[in-house]
Amino acid sequence: VQLEESGGGLVQAGGSLRLSCAASGRAFTITSMAWFRQAPGKLREFVAHQTSSGGITTYTDSVKDRFTISRDGAKNTVYLQMNSLKAEDTAVYYCAASAIVTYPSRNPTMYNYWGQGTQVTVSS
Repeated sequence: VQLEESGGGLVQAGGSLRLSCAASGRAFTITSMAWFRQAPGKLREFVAHQTSSGGITTYTDSVKDRFTISRDGAKNTVYLQMNSLKAEDTAVYYCAASAIVTYPSRNPTMYNYWGQGTQVTVSS
């Protein structure tokens, strides 16, 4: 499985961005997809997760009501719509996929596949 992210960039505080993550290869083996982020000098942090069926979605508290994870099964693509962005959302955002997890997992070691990361910078 290969994951390719797009959609990062520079935005002012209060603005919006939409990240995309397209899966290719043996995408049919994916059971869950998630977004993580890593700011300079910090550990990789869970952001959002969704099962491949779309039945279970979860978010870290700091992005609830601002970020929305969704998927297009036909395109094997997962999205992260980010609204009301804050300076503290600045980080490299990574898409992750698992062929094992069928429940919301915040543990990055549970994800088999990772994208290359896309930079999101929010100016205050």
